[in-house]
Amino acid sequence: MKTIALAAVAAALIAGPALAQEHNHANHAAAAAPAAGKLSVESTPIGEIVKNEKAKAALEKALPEITAYYDQISTMTLAQVAPMSQGAIDDAKLKEIQAEFDKL
Repeated sequence: MKTIALAAVAAALIAGPALAQEHNHANHAAAAAPAAGKLSVESTPIGEIVKNEKAKAALEKALPEITAYYDQISTMTLAQVAPMSQGAIDDAKLKEIQAEFDKL
């Protein structure tokens, strides 16, 4: 048992410097972020969507009842809200809204 524990500690000590290499996190953030100004049902928080008047109008046209929930869901994306929407936001609705956002 001591041999296994010592081997694990030795492996951690050897691997430590390799794991501590510097990474350019700015590149990771840029790759994960959508293109500037591009709205996404998957990644754009609803609070950001409603700041764009045309996007807000498209959203409210597709989901008129959503206005009552803006304060509760502003930090969430439409894709995150979908499972809690009792079927009001399904995959077809997300695709419909995304198509409208893509036109903007």
